[in-house]
Amino acid sequence: MDTQGRRNVDPADQWVFDPETGSYQLRLDPQPDAGDPSTRRVPAQPGERRDRREQQGTPQDSSQGAPPGTDTSRRRAAGSGSAPPASRRKAKPKKSKKKKALIWTAGSIGFVLVAVSVGGYLVYQHFNSNISTVDTAGIGSKNATSSGPVNILVIGTDSRVGLGKKYGDAGSVGHADTTILFHVSKDRTNATALSIPRDIITNIPDCPTKQKDGTIKVIPGTDNVRFNTSLGQDGRDPGCTMRTVKALTGITPDHFMMANFEAVKDLSTAVGGVEVCLAKNIDDPDSHLKLSAGRHTIEGEQALAFVRTRHSVGFGGDLSRIQLQQQFLSSMIRKMKSGGTLTNPTKLFDLANVATRALTVDTGIGSGTKLAALVQNLSKVNTNNITFATVPVIDNPAEKVHTTVVLDETKAPELFSMVKQDISLTDVAKKAKAAKSAAADKLKGTKAAAVNVRVEIYNGSGVFGAAQDTVSWLQNSKGVTRSTNGGNAAATTATTKLQYAPNQADQARALAAMMGLPASALTEGTKDAAPRANMTLTLGKDFKAAGTPITAPTTAPSGVQKVTANDTSVCAK
Repeated sequence: MDTQGRRNVDPADQWVFDPETGSYQLRLDPQPDAGDPSTRRVPAQPGERRDRREQQGTPQDSSQGAPPGTDTSRRRAAGSGSAPPASRRKAKPKKSKKKKALIWTAGSIGFVLVAVSVGGYLVYQHFNSNISTVDTAGIGSKNATSSGPVNILVIGTDSRVGLGKKYGDAGSVGHADTTILFHVSKDRTNATALSIPRDIITNIPDCPTKQKDGTIKVIPGTDNVRFNTSLGQDGRDPGCTMRTVKALTGITPDHFMMANFEAVKDLSTAVGGVEVCLAKNIDDPDSHLKLSAGRHTIEGEQALAFVRTRHSVGFGGDLSRIQLQQQFLSSMIRKMKSGGTLTNPTKLFDLANVATRALTVDTGIGSGTKLAALVQNLSKVNTNNITFATVPVIDNPAEKVHTTVVLDETKAPELFSMVKQDISLTDVAKKAKAAKSAAADKLKGTKAAAVNVRVEIYNGSGVFGAAQDTVSWLQNSKGVTRSTNGGNAAATTATTKLQYAPNQADQARALAAMMGLPASALTEGTKDAAPRANMTLTLGKDFKAAGTPITAPTTAPSGVQKVTANDTSVCAK
C-alpha cells in the first residue's frame, strides 16, 4: 500500500485493451474514481472483476446505504434470490488477422530497431529517461514521421567503453562495426535492409559534430579509408556515419539507431532466444561460439558470439559474418511476430524497457512518444516483403593480400538506384510492374548498333560537367562514338528528356537501354530527320552520375546477395 491507500502496482500490469485499435494501451497515471474523489484507482486488466474500492480497503458490505449497482447491492440481490443485473462490461473483441498483422511492426530490422518496432506502441514518456540521444548537426530529419519513404541507419558499434577487458581492446571508442541502411517504402508495403561492409574503402566527408558545450566542431574528412572509421575515430559521431552513407550510396538517412554489444545480449534474451541454423559444427576461438550443426535457440552471450563470428564461416571474412547477422535478425523478427510477445503486455513492457535502455538515437526521434510515432508509421510491412541485401563489392585491386573491398561499380549503382526510387527487391510493387510494362511497350522493336547512335547532349541537371561526363562514358564504355557535348541547356529541367525523329527510333531504343531511361523520357517527333542528324538528350535533375541509370531497374542486379526475412531455410556454412 502507498500513502494514499493504493496498492503498489507493477507497471507491466497496467496495460488496458483498447477495442478500437486492437492493441493494449499503457495507463501509468491513476485516474480519480468518479464515485469517490478521495480514492485513486488503477485501470483494470481485461477480465479483472474485483471492485477497486475493495482493493483499496474501502468497506464494501455495510448493512445499509449501499448504492444500487455496487458489488454489495448485487451480492444482496443474489442472496435474496433475485437475478443480478447484467454486467455492463463489454466483451473483449477478438482481433482480426489484419489487426494482428498491423500490431507487429516493420521497424524490427537492426539490433536495436528490432525491439523498438515491437515496443513502438509502448514507448511512452515512461521510457524517456532510458533513451540516449545525439544531435547530428544538420543531417537527417527533425520529424519522427513521414508520408514518404523512410531511411533509418542502424549501427552496431564495437565500442568497449564501460565493458572492461571482457571483449579485448578495453576502453576502445569503437567503430561502425555493423551498419544496415533500412529503407521502408512510401506505401509501407515493403522494406529493404542494405548491409554495408565495414571494410569497404570509401571517402569520409567533413563532419560537423555538436560538442558538449553546444558549439559545432568540423572534423576533417579522410579519403580511401575503411567505412567503419566513420564512427568513433577522431571524435566522429553517428552523424558522421550518416554523412558517409549519403556520400557512398546517394541515399540520405532520416534517422539513426545505435547499440553496443550489451544490447545484442539483452534484446536476444528479452525475446526468449533466437533460433539459428548451422550447416556444420563451429568452434571459433575468436568469437567463442561453440555450436554443433543443426538448429539452436541462442540468447545472451551466445547470441553475441554468433553475430560476431566470421573466421569459422564462409570465406572467413566480414562478408560471411554479414550473412550470419542477416539470418539472426530475420529469425528475431519472426520470433517476435509469432512468439506471443506482441500480444502479451508484460513481455512487451519488458522488451520496450530493454530496447530503450539499449538505444542511442538522433534527437529527431529522441523521446518515447517520437519513437512510438515513428514505428506506428512504419507498422504495415510483412516479413515476406522485408529483404536483406549486401552492398555489392569486389576485392580491393590496390592490395596484393585482399583485406578490404571496394564498390562493385557495375552492380552497386543499380541497387542504390532501386532504393532511391523506392523500388522493392520483392515482388510486391505494382508500380514497378507497371513501369516495366510501359517501358516495354514504348521501346519495343529493334535497337541500333552503338556505333550508329548519334546524340547531342545538353546539361540541364545542375550538376557541373554532367554532359561531358556522359559523353565520355558513352564513348569509352558503350562505344557510342558519335555522341557530342552540346553544353548547358537553356535552363535546368526536372527530368531527363530524349527527343528523336520517327526514323531514329532504333537509336532511341538503344540509348534508352544503355542509360536506363524510362519510357516517359522519350519524345518522338512527327517528321523524319536527315540521315546524319543527332538526337537531342537533355539531362535533368534526375541525373545523378554518368553510368547511373536514370530510372531504377525493376529487379536487383544478378549476383547480389539477398534473402527475405521469412526464409527459414538459411543455414550458416
